[in-house]
Amino acid sequence: MGVIMAITKDHDLHKRRAKRNILLGLVLGSFVALVFGITMVKLSEGQMLEAFNHTARPSLVQELKK
Repeated sequence: MGVIMAITKDHDLHKRRAKRNILLGLVLGSFVALVFGITMVKLSEGQMLEAFNHTARPSLVQELKK
């Protein structure tokens, strides 16, 4: 018979790919945390969160002086 290789033995390619996947996960996780943090700061400061949707916004309309 021939030489039987262990199924659980990882190749060097698998180790490098796992390191890159972990790094990518950390980068994506930090980006999500950054966006979440910015959102929480904006909400806690009480700023208006109005999107530009081509409609009149009451906060920008000036009252007419009589």
